Amino acid sequence: MIHSRSLTVAVLLLVVGCQTNPTRKAPALAIHPPPAGSAALAAAPPEPERPPVEEAKEADDLWRALVSGYRLGRVENSAVEREVERLSAHPDALSRQLGRGEPYLYYILQEVRKRRMPTEIALLPCIESGFRPVAYSRHGAAGLWQFMPSTGRYLGLKQDWWYDGRRDPIASTEAALDYLVQLNRRFDGDWLLALAAYNAGGGAVARAVRINREKGESTDFWSLDLPRETRRYVPRLLALARLIAEPAAHGVHLPQIRNDPRFAKVEVGGQLDLKVAARLAEMKPEALIALNPGFNRWATHPEGPHYLLLPVEKTEIFRRRLEKLPPEQRMRWTRHRIRRGETLSGIARRYGVTVAALMKANHLRSHRIRAGRNMLIPLSVSAPIEAATPVARQRLEYRVRKGDSLYRIARQFGVRVRDLMRWNRLASNRLRPGQRLTVIRAL
Repeated sequence: MIHSRSLTVAVLLLVVGCQTNPTRKAPALAIHPPPAGSAALAAAPPEPERPPVEEAKEADDLWRALVSGYRLGRVENSAVEREVERLSAHPDALSRQLGRGEPYLYYILQEVRKRRMPTEIALLPCIESGFRPVAYSRHGAAGLWQFMPSTGRYLGLKQDWWYDGRRDPIASTEAALDYLVQLNRRFDGDWLLALAAYNAGGGAVARAVRINREKGESTDFWSLDLPRETRRYVPRLLALARLIAEPAAHGVHLPQIRNDPRFAKVEVGGQLDLKVAARLAEMKPEALIALNPGFNRWATHPEGPHYLLLPVEKTEIFRRRLEKLPPEQRMRWTRHRIRRGETLSGIARRYGVTVAALMKANHLRSHRIRAGRNMLIPLSVSAPIEAATPVARQRLEYRVRKGDSLYRIARQFGVRVRDLMRWNRLASNRLRPGQRLTVIRAL
């Protein structure tokens, strides 16, 4: 996560094999666009041209392909040695952690190479999120690259009711790598400083460099007075890269990952119900949703992005069937007869949709509705809604109080803990006072 974790969490990450921990505390520093005419950016030289990294001879082994592009070097430093010891102390956990990167590593590695970056950077999502695109920190960071909401918006990642680009494997990876390239240029081609800035913020690293320069001291990463967590962040990546290059020497078993793509990006040309998409691709809805965690609801965003990630072997049949799909079947709908006293906002809450979505679906120009008329309701992919019955579901927002737990909240509302975690996309059962939770219960 970009400059939003604490030392305690850094230690825990190491113990469980560089997993995401939602207890990390966001520091006060925030990432802001560099000021116009920034001297640091203006003076930074362009990324030097380097020959593309050649494909590893062992084309079927992603790890060898990754190691063939290492450029950060083998750093002999006590901080790196400590991280090597911590990571290698739990080889099974580390192997499982790396295995979770199987769907994403090939794509990330190709994007890293495209930008002529050191391929060690492809391992950053292990440090950031444990290769979980749905990982959330309790302070709001999300996705493989753990962007805070403000940072995501600065980098152009759309975040709204329908979609969160921080969880989109393609959008978030492109944003993270482009940002790292920008930081590398800002710090005159020094990748270790760029990585430190990704963690602590460009301003924090620039200040540390300036202070050392004014003292006449070295301005390399190892000489700077940086936040304690950042001083461990960069060595942790270097240590992980070393373990992957020398697994046998450290008792680490690398999971087998083929050096070929797992998914393909397929344009769908407009809003599409995810359950309909799953049927076209002959997939279970859960499997398709797992590949497309950026979408918050039962369908793709009405205004885009208009693409889905699909297993490579499913793309051909999906494209053929999508071409033949009648436009009126792209979305699943049900009808709701408006009762006396109902409001547009009340109907929207009942079905778990926004007022704007209802207005757009029914071509309404205002919030005024009439009893006795029918409304079209887009159905959720997660569970069918029996609109014909008087039983309704209520969507609530609950503010976490001191001493609350997921178990306690679940008992209060008569729901299951695992449903609370799913509705709120929680990576763990840890809560903080003031946190807002969505609760859906039957009336």
